[in-house]
Amino acid sequence: MTSLRQSAIRELEKIPEDKISLILQIMQGVNGLYNDNQSERKEAFARLEQLRRKGTVTDYDAELASYREGKYGK
Repeated sequence: MTSLRQSAIRELEKIPEDKISLILQIMQGVNGLYNDNQSERKEAFARLEQLRRKGTVTDYDAELASYREGKYGK
């Protein structure tokens, strides 16, 4: 156990019993922020992967001409 962790435990032992629930909620919130951040990143990346289209265009000039013809009727 690191000295920082030991110091934190000593400080927790000084806290009155009725205040421990508040400290516990704060600790769970801090831990949740770290874990949620990682899972949110993974979920966002998964959504981006689903939205990404795989390109099949090999002739970009012909593709552009096709869109122009469809839009402007030339």
